[in-house]
Amino acid sequence: MLRNTRRAALSGAALILVSAALVGGANAQQADRNPQGMALDRMERIAPAMKAEVAKGTFPGAVTMIARDGRIVHFEAHGFMDQTKARPMQKNGLFMLASMTKPLTSVVAMQLVEEGLIKLNDPISRWLTELKDVQVEVRRTGADGQPMTELVAPTRPITVQDLLRHTSGLTYAGSSPSTRIREDYVRDNIEGRVANISASQMLEKLGKIPLAHQPGTAFEYSISTDVLGLLIQRVLRKPLDHVFEERITGPLGMRDTTWWVPPAKRSRLAEAFDTDPQKKGAWDAYRILEDNAGKQYFRGGAGLVSTAEDYLKFAQMILNKGELNGRRLLSAKTVDFMLSNHLVGMGGTTAATTGPGYGFGLGFAVRLQDGFGFAPGSTGDAMWAGAWGTSFWIDPKEKLVGILMAQDLSNRFQTRMLFKNLVYGAMVRTR
Repeated sequence: MLRNTRRAALSGAALILVSAALVGGANAQQADRNPQGMALDRMERIAPAMKAEVAKGTFPGAVTMIARDGRIVHFEAHGFMDQTKARPMQKNGLFMLASMTKPLTSVVAMQLVEEGLIKLNDPISRWLTELKDVQVEVRRTGADGQPMTELVAPTRPITVQDLLRHTSGLTYAGSSPSTRIREDYVRDNIEGRVANISASQMLEKLGKIPLAHQPGTAFEYSISTDVLGLLIQRVLRKPLDHVFEERITGPLGMRDTTWWVPPAKRSRLAEAFDTDPQKKGAWDAYRILEDNAGKQYFRGGAGLVSTAEDYLKFAQMILNKGELNGRRLLSAKTVDFMLSNHLVGMGGTTAATTGPGYGFGLGFAVRLQDGFGFAPGSTGDAMWAGAWGTSFWIDPKEKLVGILMAQDLSNRFQTRMLFKNLVYGAMVRTR
């Protein structure tokens, strides 16, 4: 548990590691036990719980972080960097974010909306001309009572908003509701899982594969954010890594958030157990040990590596309604709009990632009400997670950020709910 006073420039007024030195008088002892309404003795449950997961073989190690009111009240490393258990986990360990890349790409897209460069109702084919003739696969029962499919024209174009909220009709190969679409994605290497594929190659092939749904009718978690990243590149005429550096990671000081890991930092790369059945495929797809710029398209939905401290800067910026350390990335009203439910009246669910009770905004899942969830939270809290085992959420009502960095692909849903229970179980003052 962190008890030493030090400064960390991580919030509007600088996130601060809490200690008794920050309070005084008769309230000092009580404040030290419950910094920012989070009980120290209850937060001390986190380390044993993480140690138990290491012992069970869930992951070699993890980093956990909690901030409330812009102050870090918990920041610990648990277990080991890899399965050899020769190196203790480091607080600055590097973790493959997978889909926790998506919120950053979504923020850049909304910056372009604010600047008048794109609109949410713009057809994406305005920039991605390769997708202008895409068709939709319709599944129905034929006259003979047997299932059948046919290709039809979309009832309306895919819009920028569809990409942001995963209502484009695009899918992932692994979760596609259509055998044909799944086979097409795999055959054409749409997700770049087996080899490098350039942006132009990917879009050209994608435009010939039908959509799984009519645009704007159903939430289907998908490569939508990867396509959004390619749209951003077309609009700004810059590669996505440069865009991120100029617009997010640079302004926020996220120095360890990158698309590949240079040799000097590879000792800090956290790993999953080799026994995890999902590890090999995920590792082959990530390819972060080589700078493949120009060979592999930047996957705006799944490509970044980061640390807990770096990601806290991003999450705190969202919690601060678009601002951190005097740098405003979005307007407060835009952030509110992003954290609203944009799936009203549509099919599909986010439950595979969030559990029940959530809708989806623009880049973030959003809690619709206090009940129905698998873990405590607040109406309006926002979260997302990554296939490698990372997760985060922000709770605007409670001014809270929680971050779990781990690499545990097969057990990721269980560990993210475990951590949320531990965090809210330590909250002894609510708002």
